[in-house]
Amino acid sequence: MSIHENLLGGPPPTHLPDDPEPRELLAAGTDPAEVAARFPTSSLAWAQLADDAYQAGRTVESYAYARTGYHRGLDSLRRSGWKGHGPVPFEHEPNRGFLRALHALARAAREIGEDEEYERCTTFLKDSSPTAASTLS
Repeated sequence: MSIHENLLGGPPPTHLPDDPEPRELLAAGTDPAEVAARFPTSSLAWAQLADDAYQAGRTVESYAYARTGYHRGLDSLRRSGWKGHGPVPFEHEPNRGFLRALHALARAAREIGEDEEYERCTTFLKDSSPTAASTLS
């Protein structure tokens, strides 16, 4: 038996491939809009745009950015073998952009009164990564 075997019988964790350039540009202070334009598949860039818009009180804009990052992340997850459920560990840094976008989508949905979307995204975040749910909330 492998030490990494899932004893509960669920799918293995999904680890997105590393894409360090957007992360490094954001860490260096590059405008997230510039990073998203240069790397439109980067959930991290869209999540940062969502966070910045939310902090500035632009909730609907935050929602749109978060939804883009969320869908870009779903595309990446599927390309990485994810079948619609299973762990997406926050501990794996390349997964954080998707998880941040999912959290931002839930947060903005709650703010605009889209309760079903808020509940769906909150549950999805907890099911994907309890660590992300507790860290980001």
